[in-house]
Amino acid sequence: MRSGEDTGHWRVKLVLHYDGRDFYGWQAQSNQRTVQAELSALLGRLCGTDSVSVTAAGRTDRGVHATGQVASALIPNRFDERELVRALNALAPSDLWIESAERVPESFHPRYDALSRTYVYRVGLTPGSRSPFEHRWCWPVGHNLDRERIDAASGCIAGEHDFGAFAKSGQPERGVRCNVFSAFWREPGRDIEIIEFEITADRFLHRMVRYLVGTLVETGRGLRPVDHVGRLLEGEPGLKAAPPAPAQGLFLARVDYTSGQTEARARGKGESE
Repeated sequence: MRSGEDTGHWRVKLVLHYDGRDFYGWQAQSNQRTVQAELSALLGRLCGTDSVSVTAAGRTDRGVHATGQVASALIPNRFDERELVRALNALAPSDLWIESAERVPESFHPRYDALSRTYVYRVGLTPGSRSPFEHRWCWPVGHNLDRERIDAASGCIAGEHDFGAFAKSGQPERGVRCNVFSAFWREPGRDIEIIEFEITADRFLHRMVRYLVGTLVETGRGLRPVDHVGRLLEGEPGLKAAPPAPAQGLFLARVDYTSGQTEARARGKGESE
């Protein structure tokens, strides 16, 4: 018997892409357009109700994008996976796309069951990155960064550390230790010169990736020593991270739910260096 069949419902795991420019983040807010509210209303239309409760793997901020956000909901048995994807995408706005739907146990929780999340931050290095067809999905720094410096500064990020220096204040109840499985820079191989920072961890603090990228970009511009990131992770008194990089360059790229996925990504990263 399929999960949920005896109650007339089943739990679906959805993988979402969205352009965050016109959303006030993931979490539903009164009088604001959010991804959660949009998806909840779409499912509600299909299910014949005002809305359907939807939970996500992570609460992206206003302006942050996703190419691998995971959400789940309990829906009626009359839908199968392929029909659901087709129906949702037929109704969805142009800045939201459902990549896939998967039947999962009713106990599945996209946030608490996740073993790791991967974010990608895109930085534009040439004046062309300020083009209206580029700057909406990257930080158009507009000039080269010293790759040796940013690679060296990024080398100490992997591992379990106190990331309190790279988080927005006001969340002491969450704790500040995170285990980063990998963190590195790469070139995606496009005509316009873009570099990407990819980081995978068991959890992330609020704006942690944006604070890291802001500090690494300052390092690549020669505005701070290469060892500043390591010293910040060690909690050196009086030392502060750079202001956070802007939201439009950040993407929630994937969420992993099995140890095999996380281990494979770590092996692949090591082989590519």
